[in-house]
Amino acid sequence: MADKVKDEMSDKRILLIIGGGIAAYKSLLLIRVLAKRGIQTRAILTRAGTEFVTPLSVGALSGDKVYTDLFSLSDEAEMGHIELSRSADLVVVVPATADLMAKAANGLANDLASTTLLATDKRVLYAPAMNVRMWENAATVRNVETLRADGALFVGPEEGDMACGEFGYGRMAEPETIADAIESALAGVTDLDAMKPKSLAGKHVLITAGPTREPIDPVRYLSNHSSGKQGYALALACADLGAKVSLVSGPVDLTPPHGVEIINVETAQDMLKACESALPCDVFISVAAVADWRPRNTGIQKIKKDGKAVPPLELEETPDILKTLSSHKNRPTLVIGFAAETNDIIPHAQAKLAKKGCDWIVANDVSGDVMGGDENTMILVQTDNVDPWPKLSKREAAERLAAKIAAHFSKL
Repeated sequence: MADKVKDEMSDKRILLIIGGGIAAYKSLLLIRVLAKRGIQTRAILTRAGTEFVTPLSVGALSGDKVYTDLFSLSDEAEMGHIELSRSADLVVVVPATADLMAKAANGLANDLASTTLLATDKRVLYAPAMNVRMWENAATVRNVETLRADGALFVGPEEGDMACGEFGYGRMAEPETIADAIESALAGVTDLDAMKPKSLAGKHVLITAGPTREPIDPVRYLSNHSSGKQGYALALACADLGAKVSLVSGPVDLTPPHGVEIINVETAQDMLKACESALPCDVFISVAAVADWRPRNTGIQKIKKDGKAVPPLELEETPDILKTLSSHKNRPTLVIGFAAETNDIIPHAQAKLAKKGCDWIVANDVSGDVMGGDENTMILVQTDNVDPWPKLSKREAAERLAAKIAAHFSKL
């Protein structure tokens, strides 16, 4: 089988653009892996890349000339950058630094690598590598989305320890993984994400996110500081694992994740109605920070401030969505609640687990900047187990919880 694949790839050539980062050394390993699979490599080495690997080492492994300078008279005469950009079957950027992707996403062309990316008529595959904060920065997120929309493919990054000493997403995929992606792209695959294991395929996941707004009058309401970021991250993480995801969202300033059904609501009553309408489902995750109370009487017109007396505000409890779905006739197989606490986190979470009748509680300390922030420190509380997690980005926390859910169903 390996010989057959090698024969099929024997006439394939990639143009490898090596960016400047500590992961550049893996480009040398990649060239060797590709050679074993019968795939030829021609390389462009960026100026920053030469700080980590040399043209001599790249050329020795690829068996071809290494290109470094846009303004080299001899290189342009021998293989102009236009021809270079179109002579391969696939362009691969390893490591794809934040700088290289920013240039490509915004059409900048001030060196050989960026000019080649702008001039190519071939598909481009990026293998990102950078610090986790850089990878999660809003600018990088926008650039990656732009490149994807333009038809680019991505492999990685992966979660792990990085040279900077931090842990998280940003570690470049291993050479074998990148080589697999290259082979898939050369074979005509246009969606590498579709090839990932879909451990939640066939499952319907219902998620609530964000705050609710309980009107006092036409211009005022009761609410809280929830941004919806954790719920939206969970929706994306479950969708990435192949689940059908219904996201019932209170008012937030977030873009709905791709491939997720979004149901927008305002009040707790609206949210409960939307959740019941979305049943049956396999998993219900109650992430939304639902307002606990609402005004018993809502003013039809704006309540005026007349300087005499503060108008009384009589409150009543809002519907308990988590408890309702935990005891529903169409109860999901797995019901997960969230407990936002400021003190005695674990005891309060354990009490909520028993009171609500759900299966898991995800507890988090919101005494800091968690609500509205980009990080979360969560504790997964089950009847017979308490599992504290380290501080993670909300995306990482979402992916870890989605993996836990998938593992749960694999054992059923």
